[in-house]
Amino acid sequence: MFAAGGTVSNIGTWLQRTAQDWLVLDLTAGPGNAHGSAAALGTATALQFLPMLLFGMFGGVLADRYPKRPILIGAQTLMAGLALTIGILTMTGTAQVWHVYVMAFLLGMISCVEVPTRQAFVVEMVGRADLPNAIALNSSIFNLARVVGPALAGVLIYVLGGTGPIFLINALTFGGVISSLIFMRKAELNVAEPVPRAKGQLREGLRYVLQHEELLMPVLLIAFVSMFSQSFSMSIALMAREVFGAGASSFGLASSMFAVGALGGALLAARRARLSRKVLFAGAIGFGLFQIATGVAPFYPAYLLLLIPTGIALITINTVANASVQLATSPEMRGRVMGIYMLVFTGGAPVGAPLIGWLSELGGPRTGVILSGVLVLVGTGLAVLMTRLISSRVGRPALAVA
Repeated sequence: MFAAGGTVSNIGTWLQRTAQDWLVLDLTAGPGNAHGSAAALGTATALQFLPMLLFGMFGGVLADRYPKRPILIGAQTLMAGLALTIGILTMTGTAQVWHVYVMAFLLGMISCVEVPTRQAFVVEMVGRADLPNAIALNSSIFNLARVVGPALAGVLIYVLGGTGPIFLINALTFGGVISSLIFMRKAELNVAEPVPRAKGQLREGLRYVLQHEELLMPVLLIAFVSMFSQSFSMSIALMAREVFGAGASSFGLASSMFAVGALGGALLAARRARLSRKVLFAGAIGFGLFQIATGVAPFYPAYLLLLIPTGIALITINTVANASVQLATSPEMRGRVMGIYMLVFTGGAPVGAPLIGWLSELGGPRTGVILSGVLVLVGTGLAVLMTRLISSRVGRPALAVA
């Protein structure tokens, strides 16, 4: 039920993400800037992830204190309301860039609670034994939507004459996941006991991660990689529109090619019985290298093909890191640990997205993509060094990379 509802809702989410990027570029296009503002696009992306950076860990505390399913139902309902609002504004021709900024920020605020709660809810549905496969299959559903959504959005923007109807369609798709959550049989869930309210729970979560190297390594690695991976969809829009002169439908195709690779990576991860740090680091290094390769791609077909292994590499590190963290965490700490994980997973975007947008504005989209790949490689090395340094400070042996 969760998979079916999530598939419908995720397709709607990717419809909206594509439409949101296109709407910002349309609203900022003018006589002096026919393609729209890359900096404005970076700002919208940053505002959507900024709340997670500021309040993400508090959302994890709430996920430990209260039943997860009612939290998810309420959060999904609020997100549907935001999609409906921006859709109406766009359809009536009154939408402005600041409206998109506000919507992005409010979505981020809701995600502070919804994302760590949803991540911790997976184990309540399947139990620990099937958790790695369930996380990978959940990623497969997400990336199946990522394949279908952008391509469908590109076609619908063209057919329906604008981005407004896309937001309205997304508002309707939330019904899928909300209904699946409502009709689940509670007796079949592995519900974790809520943690009583107490002082110092946030500090306790941070201390728990610092004292367990098997948590610290993937958390630090994700922190550095996601700082620049979260802006990659923005870079796809800039490369398609400015470098290769592609229209809305071709931009959707580029996003879908990246998602094809991500879906393939998720399906491969779903088959993997054992998690390995070698796979974790291979994904991070591969993502950095393939980002650089897409930045120097000479032709649009070559760019599209390179997006596939880029997607495989990114989803590999995301899936392995997520499963590693959840498996190494005790049930009573899972919400807080996933709050920290999702904070570093999305919290770097307010730094990375504006930086890449600014670099793309100065040196062109190719420069932004290439430097993003270089920074991912540097961050991977820093994650190893910081893990060893922190582990030595807390008196625990550092993990080996191999």
